[in-house]
Amino acid sequence: MSPTTTELTFPSRIAAVEEATAAVAEILRCTGATEDLLYDVEVALREAVANAVLHGNRQDPSKAVVVTVRTTPEKLELTVRDEGAGFDPEAVPDPTAPDQVLRSSGRGLLLMRTFMDQVAWLIRTGGGTTVRITKKRYTVVDRPRSDSG
Repeated sequence: MSPTTTELTFPSRIAAVEEATAAVAEILRCTGATEDLLYDVEVALREAVANAVLHGNRQDPSKAVVVTVRTTPEKLELTVRDEGAGFDPEAVPDPTAPDQVLRSSGRGLLLMRTFMDQVAWLIRTGGGTTVRITKKRYTVVDRPRSDSG
């Protein structure tokens, strides 16, 4: 498999979450991604795009969310870029803290960190946040099947 890069742009509306995850899943299936890899990426990407739409661009459809997919034989790298004011990831409360556990939101960063190998944020001067999430391309080893008769 040769390295590929694909850039997708979506308006800041909640439907972009599903559109982005479906488009990226299709790209990854074409590169031979395993179902386990697809699942992990879908969970993290949903959170990243939802954050860009809801918190970054505040559902302003005149602002874009840009998803870039870079694949190599060794890893997958996704970036999600918004046009919002930016934020400090370290200032986001720990969703596992006793005073946060019962909140209905606030777990997106934790999920991205859990399902991906690396997560990093770039807060751009002049506005906007880019999150880069990276996952090694794990392969699934075929297990011998037992013949039960």
